[in-house]
Amino acid sequence: MKPTPDFNNLLAVLKRKRPSRPTLFEFFMNDPLYVHYAGPEIAQRADELAAARTRIWGFANAGYDYANIYPWPQQPFVFPRPEFHSKASLSLNEGAVITDRASFEAYPWPDPENTDFSSFDTLKAEIPDGMKLVACACGGVLEITIQLVGFEHLCILTMTDPDLVKEIFDAVGSRLLRYYRIVSAFDTVGACVGNDDWGFKTQTMLSPEMMRTYVFPWHKKIVQAIHAAGKPAILHSCGNLEAVYDDLIDDIGYDAKHSYEDTIIPVEDAYERWGRRIAVVGGIDVDFLIRGEPDAIRKRCFAMLERSADRGGYALGSGNSIPEYVPMEKFDVMVRCVREFGG
Repeated sequence: MKPTPDFNNLLAVLKRKRPSRPTLFEFFMNDPLYVHYAGPEIAQRADELAAARTRIWGFANAGYDYANIYPWPQQPFVFPRPEFHSKASLSLNEGAVITDRASFEAYPWPDPENTDFSSFDTLKAEIPDGMKLVACACGGVLEITIQLVGFEHLCILTMTDPDLVKEIFDAVGSRLLRYYRIVSAFDTVGACVGNDDWGFKTQTMLSPEMMRTYVFPWHKKIVQAIHAAGKPAILHSCGNLEAVYDDLIDDIGYDAKHSYEDTIIPVEDAYERWGRRIAVVGGIDVDFLIRGEPDAIRKRCFAMLERSADRGGYALGSGNSIPEYVPMEKFDVMVRCVREFGG
């Protein structure tokens, strides 16, 4: 029997406290999973709320206390750029649209104030009792800037035209700040995710000094805006952030960190190192979920729940997300652990 949704459990985790029961966290899953858990009665309803409704009930029926959701797609808040080539991987240089000051000034910058976010209110009737929405954006300060400029060209610009680099980061960051101010004010929103990949396997995308110059000041303002609305702020960031963990905890002020990879630092070690200072959510390595045997997945999930049972500040979930190539039965083993733990 799945637990009744209660967002207070996730709130307790994000405050580094013990929830009333083991709690789940996931950044996102995938459409087949949402449909599977929502069930045909929900998934087959064809109207403008269909996708959001299916996602919400997919989260709910899988045992989550919230649904992670983006703004309604009818008038999305995005930073436009042309379609680009992408298959199993993508280039961080392809699709760039800003190459110099002229293209920066000509770029059609989106305006959050002219974007329709009414879906956060409209969805109120679709949310099960006890649940809240967790809002994220179309990307983060660094991620969007790299998309617009291209990674290699951005690195070159930091040497040849640092003033332009700062203006580009400011143009992106100021708009994301306004976005989070708007969406964090909705009653249906219980928390926000700052989704911005800061690093790769061995280090941050830019040097820590550059991150502190261009990226972190905007994240700090975004977290302050979310906190001003009385909501917690979760950082979803891939990569090795060893050199900037103090920044994200002590200076920026995120309440929780998501995205862990065993080849960088296993979630068990991350919880021991930083779990007294910031909530740890997710962390069961995606590759492990794919390759691991169900009994091994169950054992690791139980061990992580046992490790955090008395200390709190942990929610069970994957290290990153649940793409379609994660076997559905492996995901089901993981989410069932919060109901089976201690049983």
